[in-house]
Amino acid sequence: MSKPVGPRARPIGVFDSGVGGLTVLRALRGALPGEDFIYLGDTARLPYGTKSAGTVVRYSLQCAAALAARDIRCLVVACNTASASALAALRGAYPNLPVIGVIEPGAEAAVAASARQHIAVIATEGTIAGGAYEEAIRRRNPQIQVEARACPLFVALAEEGWTDGPIAAAIAKRYLEPLFGDQGDDAGGAAARPIGTPDTLVLGCTHFPTLKAAIQAVLPPSVIVVDSAATIAAAVFRQLGPLRPQSTPGQIRWLATDGAARFARVGSIFLGEALDPAAVEIVDL
Repeated sequence: MSKPVGPRARPIGVFDSGVGGLTVLRALRGALPGEDFIYLGDTARLPYGTKSAGTVVRYSLQCAAALAARDIRCLVVACNTASASALAALRGAYPNLPVIGVIEPGAEAAVAASARQHIAVIATEGTIAGGAYEEAIRRRNPQIQVEARACPLFVALAEEGWTDGPIAAAIAKRYLEPLFGDQGDDAGGAAARPIGTPDTLVLGCTHFPTLKAAIQAVLPPSVIVVDSAATIAAAVFRQLGPLRPQSTPGQIRWLATDGAARFARVGSIFLGEALDPAAVEIVDL
């Protein structure tokens, strides 16, 4: 079957500060398997989570410009920090291009999931400091209680591939115990669970889905985990819908700003399949 021509052939652009956004791309491919994508990882300047808001805006606009120059039909901001700091600037710079960030879909899913109106958010320092999730959640329901916690070591664990085992378990326990209590060895953790703990947890960083099993192991079993990668994929599907025959796999073009070999090695963990370093094009922003 020949590929469609014209606007229907334009790819979806996705960018992140590095490889964490590949969890978003993985979810997007699951939702829209026939679409073409261009993924840009700004690996020369990661992480965004420790940068000032002004710097994140500048970097995000440069990433967007590189993708827009390649004739994308939608821009997916697969980075929570960039979504928190730069979404308005990106939409202002590209008014005719759909720009979709991870925070709004994640907040919407969390509000819908929380029966007790008590939500916890874990993310990078930059995302937590900006308060974007709290704002997005309370905009939908001002009565909801939101607790937020920065978990920077989760990023390092994910990039090292240490997504399970005793180290991941110990760090998950240290981060989440103040929010959910010590579940200990109790069946289901009911006896050790403090009254009034959150019933919903938002994974507010695209690195964190790779640690989902370690995170869930220290949570009460009733806690609903909202994966920001899955929620943005659903939002893109709702907005764009499939434009290509979904029985024919789409293609992916890989861009990075530094380190093709590392991008491929670490990115394979997030994507769930091997990446070829030779397929990664290094671009200068």
